[in-house]
Amino acid sequence: MHERTESVRREHQRWLTELTAVPTAAGKESRVIAWIDKCLEGREGFHRRIDSHGNIELSLEGATATDTPVYFTAHLDHPAFVVNRVIGPSTIEAEFRGGVMEDYFVGAPVRFYPDEGHSVRGSIVERGDQTDPFKSWVIELDTPSDACEPGVLGVWDLPEPEILPTDTFGREVSGGCIHTPACDDLAALAAALAAFDELRAMHFNGERVPDARVLLTRAEEIGFIGAIGASRDAFMPKDSRIIALETSRSFANDSPIGAGPIVRVGDRVSVFSPGLTESVAKVAEKLAGGPATPKANEKQTNRAWNWQRKLMAGGACEASVFCAYGYEATCVCLPLGNYHNMANLDAVQARSNDAKPEIARECVSLNDYHGMIDLLIACGLELPTTGGFMERVESLWEARKGVLA
Repeated sequence: MHERTESVRREHQRWLTELTAVPTAAGKESRVIAWIDKCLEGREGFHRRIDSHGNIELSLEGATATDTPVYFTAHLDHPAFVVNRVIGPSTIEAEFRGGVMEDYFVGAPVRFYPDEGHSVRGSIVERGDQTDPFKSWVIELDTPSDACEPGVLGVWDLPEPEILPTDTFGREVSGGCIHTPACDDLAALAAALAAFDELRAMHFNGERVPDARVLLTRAEEIGFIGAIGASRDAFMPKDSRIIALETSRSFANDSPIGAGPIVRVGDRVSVFSPGLTESVAKVAEKLAGGPATPKANEKQTNRAWNWQRKLMAGGACEASVFCAYGYEATCVCLPLGNYHNMANLDAVQARSNDAKPEIARECVSLNDYHGMIDLLIACGLELPTTGGFMERVESLWEARKGVLA
């Protein structure tokens, strides 16, 4: 395993803290892009390319380009509001770009970020235009403001990021958890940048690093629009191997927070490329010294590095889009608490909640986050073309076919 120094790990954790507090929405990702520009400022050895839709590719400068680059992809947006109508001096209507249950809106606090000046607070008072594609909500501002004009970005008004010993289920997690406004997908984006920065530094210092790239997509939360555009235009070479990065809804007893990053075999709409999934799992198994789940004839062992292998059917992912357009794609994700900022979601969906649904910070484990970075660095350095299962099957046949005689 490539060992990051303690100072580098601290820096990557700082990136996580800062980036997950940046306001963003589908089509309004400029603040996140500005943060990335500042983060990469002064760093040498990489090249930036932007497609006609605003998707961003980062590649290693001077690296030998191949037909089969490895991509780490993450999206730049999070479910949020965009003002579409001014009703009065302190009343606006804003459309919501993303997927959140209607139960959570009325009464929830919102904060808007004009291009200039201070942010403006308000709260949702009633439904607005509820026709698709984006349902709207009427918001009463705390004070009259002429800065909240159409096009202004608004997000849930939530506390600053905080590291706590427990997850959103109230369970203590080794290494702690970050509770922060927008893990999805900014935590995975921070991990992608951290892994790429380590690969960039190795390449810049003369070490051999294969053709590893990052793709940052826009408008994922309204239907993978950036990923669709990049795929339709073949922005990535057709033989690319794409590892989509996500933060995916955690189910406490199936995909627990703190049990390691997840090699995701599929989502609620598709199963990802089996060969690439197998290859990524092989890298994870090598890092951990064993499979995600012990075989029936094995005992669980204590490991310094943990991982999971799961379907994660609680949502959909850009890997399904890439696969639909003929790319080889899979996903690595972080188990996420308070998915899309919906607290106590299990109870709300089961109609068993005894209090009004509330918006809250999302949450991921710090160890899971660092584990994702470790896995991406390892995949960037050496991702096998196959996980070796076919070779194992053939070996089993040769060794044991005699029992069928």
